[in-house]
Amino acid sequence: MKLVRYGAIGQEKPGLIDKSGQLRDLAAHVKDLNGEAYSPASLAKLAGLDHAKLPAVSGNPRLGAPVTGISKFVAIGLNYVDHAKETGNPIPPEPIFFLKANTALSGPNDKVEKPRGSTKLDWEVEIAAIIGTRAKYVSETDALNHVAGYCICNDVSERNFQTERGGQWTKGKSHDTFGPLGPWLVTKDEIPDVQKLSMWLDVNGERRQRGSTSTMIFTMAKCISYVSQFLTLLPGDVVTTGTPPGVGSGMKPPKFLNAGDVVTLGIEGLGEQRQEIVAA
Repeated sequence: MKLVRYGAIGQEKPGLIDKSGQLRDLAAHVKDLNGEAYSPASLAKLAGLDHAKLPAVSGNPRLGAPVTGISKFVAIGLNYVDHAKETGNPIPPEPIFFLKANTALSGPNDKVEKPRGSTKLDWEVEIAAIIGTRAKYVSETDALNHVAGYCICNDVSERNFQTERGGQWTKGKSHDTFGPLGPWLVTKDEIPDVQKLSMWLDVNGERRQRGSTSTMIFTMAKCISYVSQFLTLLPGDVVTTGTPPGVGSGMKPPKFLNAGDVVTLGIEGLGEQRQEIVAA
Protein backbone atom coordinates (compact mmCIF):
# COMPACT_ATOMS: atom_id res chain seq x y z
CA MET A 1 0.00 0.00 0.00
CA LYS A 2 0.89 3.64 -0.51
CA LEU A 3 -0.45 5.56 2.47
CA VAL A 4 -0.75 9.34 2.49
CA ARG A 5 -1.96 12.28 4.55
CA TYR A 6 -3.62 14.94 2.43
CA GLY A 7 -5.07 18.40 2.96
CA ALA A 8 -4.05 21.78 4.32
CA ILE A 9 -1.33 22.03 6.95
CA GLY A 10 -2.79 20.96 10.28
CA GLN A 11 -5.93 19.59 8.65
CA GLU A 12 -4.56 16.49 6.93
CA LYS A 13 -6.72 13.42 6.45
CA PRO A 14 -5.59 9.81 5.99
CA GLY A 15 -5.70 8.27 2.54
CA LEU A 16 -4.13 5.79 0.18
CA ILE A 17 -3.11 5.68 -3.44
CA ASP A 18 -4.80 2.76 -5.19
CA LYS A 19 -3.31 0.65 -7.97
CA SER A 20 -4.57 3.07 -10.63
CA GLY A 21 -2.97 6.06 -8.91
CA GLN A 22 -6.26 7.40 -7.51
CA LEU A 23 -6.17 9.05 -4.09
CA ARG A 24 -8.82 7.55 -1.81
CA ASP A 25 -10.03 8.60 1.62
CA LEU A 26 -9.43 6.41 4.69
CA ALA A 27 -11.08 8.62 7.32
CA ALA A 28 -13.87 6.09 7.95
CA HIS A 29 -11.31 3.44 8.84
CA VAL A 30 -8.48 5.20 10.67
CA LYS A 31 -8.39 8.54 12.49
CA ASP A 32 -4.93 9.53 11.24
CA LEU A 33 -1.68 7.95 10.13
CA ASN A 34 0.20 7.87 13.41
CA GLY A 35 2.12 5.15 15.21
CA GLU A 36 -1.03 3.25 16.12
CA ALA A 37 -2.18 3.26 12.50
CA TYR A 38 1.14 1.77 11.43
CA SER A 39 0.93 -1.23 13.76
CA PRO A 40 0.89 -4.63 12.01
CA ALA A 41 -2.76 -5.19 12.97
CA SER A 42 -3.85 -1.82 11.64
CA LEU A 43 -1.92 -2.24 8.37
CA ALA A 44 -3.46 -5.68 7.89
CA LYS A 45 -6.92 -4.19 8.40
CA LEU A 46 -6.27 -1.42 5.84
CA ALA A 47 -4.80 -3.90 3.36
CA GLY A 48 -7.93 -6.04 3.66
CA LEU A 49 -10.28 -3.25 2.60
CA ASP A 50 -11.73 -3.12 -0.91
CA HIS A 51 -9.72 -0.12 -2.02
CA ALA A 52 -11.84 0.40 -5.14
CA LYS A 53 -14.84 1.12 -2.93
CA LEU A 54 -13.15 3.77 -0.81
CA PRO A 55 -14.26 7.38 -1.52
CA ALA A 56 -12.22 8.91 -4.34
CA VAL A 57 -10.63 12.30 -3.60
CA SER A 58 -10.93 14.76 -6.47
CA GLY A 59 -8.33 17.29 -7.58
CA ASN A 60 -4.72 17.43 -6.44
CA PRO A 61 -4.73 18.26 -2.74
CA ARG A 62 -1.56 19.05 -0.86
CA LEU A 63 0.22 16.02 0.59
CA GLY A 64 1.57 16.21 4.12
CA ALA A 65 4.19 14.04 5.76
CA PRO A 66 2.80 10.48 5.77
CA VAL A 67 3.03 10.19 9.56
CA THR A 68 2.06 12.41 12.49
CA GLY A 69 2.46 12.39 16.25
CA ILE A 70 5.99 11.03 16.17
CA SER A 71 8.10 10.81 19.30
CA LYS A 72 11.41 11.26 17.49
CA PHE A 73 13.05 11.95 14.13
CA VAL A 74 16.38 10.09 13.97
CA ALA A 75 18.97 10.66 11.24
CA ILE A 76 22.09 8.70 10.30
CA GLY A 77 25.09 10.70 9.07
CA LEU A 78 27.94 9.85 6.69
CA ASN A 79 26.40 6.53 5.68
CA TYR A 80 27.66 6.38 2.08
CA VAL A 81 31.38 5.96 1.39
CA ASP A 82 31.62 8.58 -1.36
CA HIS A 83 29.62 11.12 0.66
CA ALA A 84 31.95 10.73 3.64
CA LYS A 85 34.92 11.22 1.32
CA GLU A 86 33.48 14.30 -0.41
CA THR A 87 32.93 15.98 2.97
CA GLY A 88 36.49 15.19 4.06
CA ASN A 89 35.42 12.84 6.83
CA PRO A 90 36.80 9.36 7.56
CA ILE A 91 34.58 6.32 7.03
CA PRO A 92 32.80 5.91 10.38
CA PRO A 93 33.54 2.63 12.20
CA GLU A 94 29.95 2.53 13.48
CA PRO A 95 26.81 4.49 12.59
CA ILE A 96 26.71 8.18 13.45
CA PHE A 97 23.25 9.33 14.44
CA PHE A 98 21.61 12.52 15.65
CA LEU A 99 18.11 13.87 16.19
CA LYS A 100 16.30 16.32 13.96
CA ALA A 101 13.59 18.36 15.68
CA ASN A 102 10.11 16.93 15.19
CA THR A 103 9.03 20.41 14.10
CA ALA A 104 11.28 20.05 11.02
CA LEU A 105 8.83 17.53 9.57
CA SER A 106 6.99 18.83 6.49
CA GLY A 107 5.16 17.71 3.38
CA PRO A 108 7.06 16.38 0.34
CA ASN A 109 6.20 19.36 -1.84
CA ASP A 110 5.99 22.10 0.78
CA LYS A 111 8.28 25.10 0.46
CA VAL A 112 11.59 24.88 2.32
CA GLU A 113 12.65 27.90 4.31
CA LYS A 114 16.13 29.38 4.07
CA PRO A 115 16.73 30.40 7.70
CA ARG A 116 17.70 33.91 8.69
CA GLY A 117 21.49 34.14 8.63
CA SER A 118 21.81 31.06 6.43
CA THR A 119 24.80 31.01 4.08
CA LYS A 120 25.19 27.29 3.30
CA LEU A 121 21.80 25.67 2.74
CA ASP A 122 22.25 22.14 1.40
CA TRP A 123 20.27 19.11 0.20
CA GLU A 124 20.38 15.36 0.97
CA VAL A 125 18.17 12.73 -0.69
CA GLU A 126 17.64 9.86 1.76
CA ILE A 127 15.51 6.78 2.33
CA ALA A 128 13.68 6.75 5.64
CA ALA A 129 11.94 4.00 7.57
CA ILE A 130 8.82 4.56 9.65
CA ILE A 131 8.65 2.28 12.67
CA GLY A 132 5.59 0.07 13.15
CA THR A 133 6.38 -1.74 16.41
CA ARG A 134 8.42 -0.75 19.47
CA ALA A 135 12.11 -1.45 18.96
CA LYS A 136 14.50 -1.72 21.90
CA TYR A 137 17.70 -3.78 21.75
CA VAL A 138 16.58 -5.42 18.52
CA SER A 139 18.97 -7.58 16.52
CA GLU A 140 20.05 -6.74 13.00
CA THR A 141 18.28 -9.91 11.82
CA ASP A 142 15.00 -8.82 13.40
CA ALA A 143 15.24 -5.07 12.79
CA LEU A 144 13.18 -4.82 9.59
CA ASN A 145 10.32 -6.67 11.28
CA HIS A 146 9.80 -3.47 13.28
CA VAL A 147 9.37 -1.35 10.13
CA ALA A 148 5.95 -0.34 8.80
CA GLY A 149 7.29 1.03 5.53
CA TYR A 150 9.63 3.36 3.70
CA CYS A 151 9.53 6.87 2.25
CA ILE A 152 11.74 9.61 0.85
CA CYS A 153 13.31 12.20 3.12
CA ASN A 154 15.21 15.33 2.13
CA ASP A 155 17.53 15.85 5.10
CA VAL A 156 17.83 19.60 4.47
CA SER A 157 20.94 20.96 6.17
CA GLU A 158 22.45 24.37 6.92
CA ARG A 159 26.17 23.57 6.89
CA ASN A 160 27.30 26.80 8.55
CA PHE A 161 24.94 26.16 11.45
CA GLN A 162 25.85 22.45 11.45
CA THR A 163 29.62 22.58 11.50
CA GLU A 164 30.84 26.14 12.07
CA ARG A 165 28.63 27.47 14.86
CA GLY A 166 29.62 25.07 17.65
CA GLY A 167 27.54 22.41 19.36
CA GLN A 168 26.03 19.43 17.61
CA TRP A 169 24.69 18.76 14.10
CA THR A 170 21.09 19.15 15.29
CA LYS A 171 21.48 22.94 15.09
CA GLY A 172 21.92 22.79 11.31
CA LYS A 173 19.33 20.07 10.75
CA SER A 174 16.22 21.22 12.60
CA HIS A 175 14.84 24.45 11.16
CA ASP A 176 11.14 24.33 10.28
CA THR A 177 10.66 22.56 6.89
CA PHE A 178 14.08 20.81 7.06
CA GLY A 179 12.44 17.36 6.99
CA PRO A 180 10.25 16.92 3.89
CA LEU A 181 8.86 13.38 4.08
CA GLY A 182 6.81 11.43 1.55
CA PRO A 183 4.94 11.71 -0.78
CA TRP A 184 3.66 8.50 0.80
CA LEU A 185 4.70 5.63 2.98
CA VAL A 186 5.17 2.47 0.93
CA THR A 187 4.55 -0.59 3.08
CA LYS A 188 7.58 -2.85 3.25
CA ASP A 189 5.84 -5.72 1.44
CA GLU A 190 6.03 -3.64 -1.76
CA ILE A 191 9.82 -3.23 -1.50
CA PRO A 192 11.52 -6.57 -2.26
CA ASP A 193 14.99 -5.35 -1.27
CA VAL A 194 15.46 -2.01 0.49
CA GLN A 195 19.19 -2.22 -0.31
CA LYS A 196 18.68 -2.15 -4.07
CA LEU A 197 16.93 1.16 -4.77
CA SER A 198 18.26 3.91 -7.04
CA MET A 199 18.01 7.52 -5.86
CA TRP A 200 18.55 10.97 -7.35
CA LEU A 201 18.27 14.71 -6.67
CA ASP A 202 18.19 17.73 -9.01
CA VAL A 203 18.58 21.45 -8.31
CA ASN A 204 16.87 23.68 -10.88
CA GLY A 205 16.70 20.70 -13.24
CA GLU A 206 20.42 19.89 -12.97
CA ARG A 207 21.35 16.47 -11.60
CA ARG A 208 23.35 16.83 -8.39
CA GLN A 209 22.96 13.47 -6.67
CA ARG A 210 22.70 9.96 -8.02
CA GLY A 211 23.22 6.80 -6.08
CA SER A 212 21.81 3.57 -4.72
CA THR A 213 20.94 2.21 -1.33
CA SER A 214 23.25 -0.68 -2.26
CA THR A 215 26.24 1.57 -1.42
CA MET A 216 25.22 2.28 2.19
CA ILE A 217 28.03 1.67 4.67
CA PHE A 218 25.48 0.43 7.22
CA THR A 219 22.30 -1.22 5.95
CA MET A 220 18.81 -0.15 6.93
CA ALA A 221 18.62 -3.14 9.28
CA LYS A 222 21.96 -2.26 10.86
CA CYS A 223 20.92 1.37 11.36
CA ILE A 224 17.66 0.47 13.10
CA SER A 225 19.28 -2.20 15.24
CA TYR A 226 22.12 0.14 16.20
CA VAL A 227 19.89 3.05 17.16
CA SER A 228 17.73 0.72 19.24
CA GLN A 229 20.73 -0.09 21.44
CA PHE A 230 20.77 3.52 22.65
CA LEU A 231 17.14 4.64 22.59
CA THR A 232 13.75 3.06 22.14
CA LEU A 233 12.10 3.53 18.77
CA LEU A 234 8.33 3.86 19.08
CA PRO A 235 5.64 3.28 16.43
CA GLY A 236 5.58 6.21 14.03
CA ASP A 237 9.19 7.24 14.65
CA VAL A 238 11.23 8.16 11.59
CA VAL A 239 14.76 6.88 10.91
CA THR A 240 16.40 8.46 7.87
CA THR A 241 19.58 6.77 6.78
CA GLY A 242 22.10 9.06 5.08
CA THR A 243 22.76 10.39 1.60
CA PRO A 244 24.86 9.44 -1.45
CA PRO A 245 27.49 11.83 -2.87
CA GLY A 246 26.63 15.07 -4.62
CA VAL A 247 25.72 17.46 -1.81
CA GLY A 248 26.47 21.13 -2.27
CA SER A 249 29.16 21.23 0.40
CA GLY A 250 31.08 18.52 -1.44
CA MET A 251 31.18 20.32 -4.79
CA LYS A 252 34.28 22.17 -5.98
CA PRO A 253 33.63 25.00 -5.44
CA PRO A 254 30.75 24.40 -3.01
CA LYS A 255 27.26 25.38 -4.17
CA PHE A 256 24.33 26.11 -1.90
CA LEU A 257 20.63 26.87 -2.15
CA ASN A 258 19.06 30.31 -2.40
CA ALA A 259 15.50 31.59 -2.40
CA GLY A 260 13.85 30.72 -5.71
CA ASP A 261 15.79 27.51 -6.26
CA VAL A 262 13.78 24.33 -6.86
CA VAL A 263 14.87 20.93 -5.56
CA THR A 264 13.39 17.72 -6.97
CA LEU A 265 14.30 14.25 -5.76
CA GLY A 266 13.16 10.66 -5.93
CA ILE A 267 13.84 7.06 -4.95
CA GLU A 268 12.93 3.99 -6.97
CA GLY A 269 9.52 2.69 -5.89
CA LEU A 270 8.95 5.51 -3.38
CA GLY A 271 7.89 8.43 -5.57
CA GLU A 272 9.22 11.97 -5.92
CA GLN A 273 9.36 15.28 -4.05
CA ARG A 274 9.57 18.92 -5.15
CA GLN A 275 10.47 21.90 -2.98
CA GLU A 276 10.92 25.61 -3.71
CA ILE A 277 13.31 27.50 -1.45
CA VAL A 278 11.86 30.60 0.22
CA ALA A 279 13.23 33.11 2.72
CA ALA A 280 12.20 32.51 6.34
